[in-house]
Amino acid sequence: MSASNKKIFMDVIANFKKNIWNWRTIAQLIFLAIVITCSILAWNTLARNMRSSGLAISFDFLNDPASFDIADTPFPYKASDSYTKALQVGLINSLKAIAVSIISATVIGVTVGISRLSNNWLLKQIARIYVEILRNTPLLLQLFFWYSAIFLTLPSASDRISLGFATIAKDGITIAGLNMTLSSEFCALVLGLTMFSSAFIAEIVRGGILSVPKGQTEAAKSLGLNSFQTMQKIVLPQALRVIIPSLTSQYVNIAKNSSLAIAIGYTDIYRIASTTINQTGRPINVILIIMAVYLTMSLFISGSMNLLNRQFQIVER
Repeated sequence: MSASNKKIFMDVIANFKKNIWNWRTIAQLIFLAIVITCSILAWNTLARNMRSSGLAISFDFLNDPASFDIADTPFPYKASDSYTKALQVGLINSLKAIAVSIISATVIGVTVGISRLSNNWLLKQIARIYVEILRNTPLLLQLFFWYSAIFLTLPSASDRISLGFATIAKDGITIAGLNMTLSSEFCALVLGLTMFSSAFIAEIVRGGILSVPKGQTEAAKSLGLNSFQTMQKIVLPQALRVIIPSLTSQYVNIAKNSSLAIAIGYTDIYRIASTTINQTGRPINVILIIMAVYLTMSLFISGSMNLLNRQFQIVER
């Protein structure tokens, strides 16, 4: 091939690549336009159907008195307060349960995951049984078990069981010195979410540890590090690159699964929203609020975990 023909051929290839990129950009813009158009059509259809039913997409009802009591309130609330304040109570209750469940599930999950790789046969089998039972049992069934079979069978408030630092009764756990009482519904929800999610986190941790080359462990032992130091300083920091992305999904699942609290009577935002729907007759309006709340929580968790994940990724130079 002559030099001139070769130059023409290279120009054709360059133009082709340039046109491909242009077409990709155009295709993305077309797809974005289709998504926006479909969203507008869906919203207009929803608004038209609601108007034909005598309803409107309005949130004025949120200022009306809620007219119902809430058992577990993180701040002062009375029945004469607005639906907005009632939903705020439910949101705080949900966030409280989610935060405690994420922390406790992570601690237990990491411990069980490491135990599954232990050289101690008994400890390894106990961790395996723990994972298999909890991972293969429906969460809703576990919540019913913890609430009905455990907390509702405790003695009444007059016959509390004292543990020194706390007292336990059917109405909940009272922590001495803090003047704080955790309701039975809250404890059952947190316990259920923790145990169920920790089983999945344990498998994520085990897989992450197994992804670290064995040579790393052998090198640590040759330097005189014991098993704990090897796991803490060598294995886990490298395994986190594999663990964190999967851990994000489990944290988001904890946030979404917290809505099952309605089954055991815990006053989270989903239960209060259900009561609001029954009283106001505004299902679409309230559902839009609930969707926005859970979407925001999930995006916040995902965004935070993505930022954390970047700190553990290998930076190429």
